[in-house]
Amino acid sequence: MGGCVSTSSRSNCSTRSRGEAVSPSCCGIGCCGSNRTKRTFSDHVIGLQHLPSVPNRIFTNGKSRSSCIFTQQGRKGINQDAMIVWEDFMPEDVTFCGVFDGHGPHGHLVARKVRDALPLKLLSSLHSCQARQNGSGQTCFKGGSKKKSDGVISESEVSAEDRLTSLWREAFMKSYKAMDKELRSHPNLDCFCSGSTAVSIVKQGSDLFMGYIGDSRAVMGSKDSNDSMVAIQLTVDLKPDLPREAERIKKCKGRVFALQDEPEVCRVWLPFDDAPGLAMARAFGDFCLKEYGVISMPEFSHRLLTERDQFIVLASDGVWDVLSNEEVVEIVSSAPFRSSAARILVDSAAREWKLKYPTSKMDDCAVVCLFLDGKMDMESDYEEQGFSSATLQSYHSGNAGESDDGGNKSEPSLQRNFTVRSSEESGRLCPEEVEGNGDTVAGEDQNWSGLEGVTRVNSLIQLPRFSEEVPNQ
Repeated sequence: MGGCVSTSSRSNCSTRSRGEAVSPSCCGIGCCGSNRTKRTFSDHVIGLQHLPSVPNRIFTNGKSRSSCIFTQQGRKGINQDAMIVWEDFMPEDVTFCGVFDGHGPHGHLVARKVRDALPLKLLSSLHSCQARQNGSGQTCFKGGSKKKSDGVISESEVSAEDRLTSLWREAFMKSYKAMDKELRSHPNLDCFCSGSTAVSIVKQGSDLFMGYIGDSRAVMGSKDSNDSMVAIQLTVDLKPDLPREAERIKKCKGRVFALQDEPEVCRVWLPFDDAPGLAMARAFGDFCLKEYGVISMPEFSHRLLTERDQFIVLASDGVWDVLSNEEVVEIVSSAPFRSSAARILVDSAAREWKLKYPTSKMDDCAVVCLFLDGKMDMESDYEEQGFSSATLQSYHSGNAGESDDGGNKSEPSLQRNFTVRSSEESGRLCPEEVEGNGDTVAGEDQNWSGLEGVTRVNSLIQLPRFSEEVPNQ
């Protein structure tokens, strides 16, 4: 999770269209009156109340036709991570995936709110942008550019691809802005000192569109010319120490610095107080810092998928803090069954937390694994290989449902999700809780572990803990 700190007690089927054009019309959303052979429930969703009835939408531990997802609560309180895979997000091979890592007193509520509302806002923005383009006289276009056999794309196809990318970029920008605006005005959710990251992708045929804020990350497993699996980082961890992020924050009078005992973790601070110490430069919520350079505008990027691209992993920083991109890709690619890949990855991260940072409490982990060929293993495959139903259950078990309190048996909702120090250090610092809270593809220089050489502390503050012990009768 991202998290804030304060040093001041004063602060208050799916067949992949690789190289094939996606039909039918208008990016598959049918805004130009073209006939469609397929309609999905996502076309008709108009409010959050319909979400429980939406088919092919999963947000708890499990699998779908082409993906598996898994989250595990850390040892710091309620699970503040959320995740989603929505197949048939739009007609014709369009899938939405997202991971959201909450922070602050109400971070778990913010993350789940974003998980539910952001895809709907993206759909709405896409319809709006498409309608405006059509009204301005621009022609319809289809997703999934079709490459010629010689690898050359015609001028008209390039133009269509550019318009498609432009449409999705505008839709991502508008939907993220609308999401943050809704959080600011939400009557029952205090986001002043709470917020969430977001890494969201839309796979439309062979096109991959990405929008993201915060430090949750997307990585792709792909095969190189030697048919060896390699890791490709698709997003950049938007942390305050990035030069462009730090420059923007400082221009807005915010401060960026790291604490002496965690020099590797730069944080954002108010100009007049050593609070709240946000460990990311962009986030939903966190309105105490929105006037001082923290923004919710996403970075957007587009990538054309190829036959060599195998799968995409979205995960919160609880995974990336202890596992490298290469390790994650190796773990997923070597999983005995695709449907167990997300859980195996989370289990591996949990082991690494214990090995690398034995005096720290493990962070929450959330993982989405999307397999780009649209295939998942079937139960018959397990049976042929001698796996019992009990073994299958062990692979797919976990938190099957999610309650209003966060989906797990956990601490009360007031319990803050924060990384604590060792028991020796925790007695020295007990500040009071504060009341407040471009197309880009990452290069190899961004491939680093957020906890390299330092035990990361997301918060030096904590809300009251309620004892779960049963009083003596």
